[in-house]
Order: sequence, then structure tokens, then C-alpha cells
Amino acid sequence: MLFPRSRPFALRLMIGALFVAAGVLVATDFAEARAGRSGSFGSRGTRSYSTPAPTPTAPTAQPLQRSATPQNQAATAARAPGAQPGGFFNRGGFMGGLMGGLLGAGLFGLLMGSGFFSGLGSLSGILGLLLQVALIFIVVRLVMGWLRSRNQPSYAGGARPDPINRDAMNGAGPGPQPGAMGGGTAAPRAGFGTAPRGKPLKLEGSDFDTFERTLTEVQAAYSRADKAALSTLLTPEMAGYMAEELDELARDGLENRVTDVKLLQGDLSEAWSEGDAEYATVAMRYELKDVTLDKATGRVVQGDPDRLEQAVEFWTFARPPRGQWKLSAIQQG
Repeated sequence: MLFPRSRPFALRLMIGALFVAAGVLVATDFAEARAGRSGSFGSRGTRSYSTPAPTPTAPTAQPLQRSATPQNQAATAARAPGAQPGGFFNRGGFMGGLMGGLLGAGLFGLLMGSGFFSGLGSLSGILGLLLQVALIFIVVRLVMGWLRSRNQPSYAGGARPDPINRDAMNGAGPGPQPGAMGGGTAAPRAGFGTAPRGKPLKLEGSDFDTFERTLTEVQAAYSRADKAALSTLLTPEMAGYMAEELDELARDGLENRVTDVKLLQGDLSEAWSEGDAEYATVAMRYELKDVTLDKATGRVVQGDPDRLEQAVEFWTFARPPRGQWKLSAIQQG
């Protein structure tokens, strides 16, 4: 036989590949260690389990993975069509939906002795499966990148305008576009059922100033591991989640350093009031430098202190009527 010990070797290769994949996931978690660690958690009132309305900044949003709002309580309001609860195969983004199903099928076939299209009784079968997964990964990434680029607005005249369109908000120039950050109340969008779960809310220019300022203040407080400062910027639920993250970093002897945070583009997704609370969900694309350091030595564990990264997220803010806005949820775009 050409490969008399192909099955044991294939098994060792499979185990090694799983360890490599686990290492990649851990590295990714550290590399995106900013406030929230690239997760989706918090509460949006009765809309906690509904997908935020899309905007040019963020056409899609991941469902909340952690929330103190009971799902059956939120379900008493009309659920937005297309909104899905959390769960591995219902997560938004690249690893959800089709790609998650394909990878799940591939791993199942790997363990059961068959790949997508053929058996894995030899080393060639293992390599064939890995090639298939790699090709699908590349194709889906290209398609997702193309779709995202189509939804990015283009600006004539070179330099893009201020990330928050205050002129349009105040009535100067052309009328505000539904959903533009600074454009007032977001108009209901087909398929998202923004009513009757709460009444539409009109926002002021100072509200959008607060959202932009809170973005940088939260990241700065998280970088300092300043739980007291975070408690003034976050709802108690969100403060608890971030305290857990900071405690985990401290146990591992690590610290997160976030600098040069700058909002590049923002859009209002939804703004509404319900009961004795007001909510506003905004999509924000911002840049930052994000590194994880060893506290004892100052050695960079993950990230590049000289490289700017970009993040696209939905941030939901809550307040009592006319009170102070506090961050109540983060969802990845």
C-alpha cells in the first residue's frame, strides 16, 4: 500500500487541525479585546430579540447572545419578521447561517468518516475536505465583502462629511434621510416592524453628541479597567458583563489597551420610548488601536500598537425620559 498507516496519520492530522483552529479562535478573542470583546449582549427593552433596522453603516446585525431580558417577555410584543433568537446556527455575520451550516456539515463528516462529497478513509480525503472548506471560506468572504461595499455610501468631492450630519439634522440643506445619524426619528422599514413596540422618539443634536462621546469614554474606561467610570456610562447589566471581562483579563495577567478611538460614520437605526424608558440604537463604524499586553512585562500579546483597526457595531442607549443616556447593548454589525 502507498500509505500503509494512512488512517492513524489522518487521525493525528485531524486532531492537530482542531488544536490549530482552537488556537486561532483564542488569538481572535484577544486581538479584539476592546470593550465587549466583539460580542453581542445587553438589552433593548421589548426589541431585545428583534434585529435592529439596517443602515448604510451596518446593513446587518447579530442577535444578542446574552441578555437579562427574558425572551418570553420580549416575545409578548410583535416580533420583527426575520428576527431570530441566539444560537450557534442563528448567529449573524460570516460564521452564521450558510457558512456555519457548511462548516458544521464538514466537521460532522470529518468525525463520521465522510466529507462534503467523498469519504475520508485516506489522507487525500482529509486534504480534499480542507481544500473544500478553504475554497468555500474564500468565496463567501468575497461575496460578503462585495455586499458590504455595495452598502457603503459614496461621497462626491473627495473628503467625506462629518460622521454625524448635524446640518441635515437641523433642517439645513436637503431633508434628512431616514435612519441617518442626526436625522431625527428613524422611519419604520419594511420587514422590521418597528411599531407598535413603543412610540417613535425624536432625538436632539445633544443626544448624538452624547453617543459619540460615550463611544470614546467607554473604550477609555475599559482600557483603564476603571469599573467605577464604566458604571456611570453603562446600565447595571452592561457594567456587570464588562466587569466579568476585566476580571478575566486580570486573572490571566493581561490588560487591554485601546487608543485613538475615532468615529468614522454613524447612522440612527431606531429610536423609541416604552414605559418609563427611552431607547436609541445607532450603527457606528469607528477606528481604534487595540492591543493586549502582559501586565508584568508590558509585552504585546496580541494586536499591533501601530496599526489602526475598524469595527462596525450597533450600540443601544437607554435612559429615563430626558435623563442620562447609558449604554445598554452592543451588537456586532
